[in-house]
Amino acid sequence: MISAQQPPFSNIIQRVMDCQTGEEETSDEHHDCKNCTCSSKCASTGEFNSGSPAILELLQNWVPRVSHYFDKEHYTYVGHQIVIQESIEHLGAVVWPGALALSQYLESNQEQFDLKDKKVLEIGAGTGLVSIVACILGAYVTATDLPEVLENLSYNISKNTRNTNMHKPEVRKLVWGESLNEDFPASTYHYDFIVATDVVYPQVALDPLLATMVYFCRPGTVLLWANKFRFSTDYEFLEKVCNTFNTTILAEFPESNVKLLKATVREN
Repeated sequence: MISAQQPPFSNIIQRVMDCQTGEEETSDEHHDCKNCTCSSKCASTGEFNSGSPAILELLQNWVPRVSHYFDKEHYTYVGHQIVIQESIEHLGAVVWPGALALSQYLESNQEQFDLKDKKVLEIGAGTGLVSIVACILGAYVTATDLPEVLENLSYNISKNTRNTNMHKPEVRKLVWGESLNEDFPASTYHYDFIVATDVVYPQVALDPLLATMVYFCRPGTVLLWANKFRFSTDYEFLEKVCNTFNTTILAEFPESNVKLLKATVREN
């Protein structure tokens, strides 16, 4: 459990900034922990519920294939071939490393996280890869994102889940921090799992994102968040998550700087 009195990540931001050059400090350049002398401390500071995180490597679930469409990627998870259509027009319509990491982890840890017949909400679903994997694993999935991303998201989810015995997934608009109780009334909507991947980057408004996580995380809900850590803002948000929830780092993927965290609500 992470102590609220002494936040374990309170000094990470300073270490991140110490590792950057003066030019990087003013230009918001990438923070690459593996090239930084503080990398081991960045990865292991704090007390966690289950000891040290698993150190994993992203597997080559991407399947190279001759295709007439340069914007389609082929993956294989849980014995299913998944074809993802990407779009260069939106950041949210590209498969990022966090989605690969969480999809791989869910596939490999089905006993720990049994999604069969569970209600799963993905926030910032992007291309829908994680939602598709969760659906294959038997979950009732609601995939959400901004309005401009929904067309491509709906296409990917529909194409990869139709004509199967899976629970029919739902695609819905969700603007972080806005109209939450109107669109998802607390009396009606309760999810077993909240999943999010690569939702933190410099252009995103982090306070509405955290407010959205807090809103949907009820007692009994598990939040799984995977993110590639590149910027000081990533560590700032990590600190906020650790100060808000009971937080565990489940796994790290050092070659891609991805961390996978599990968070649950703090009960008084």
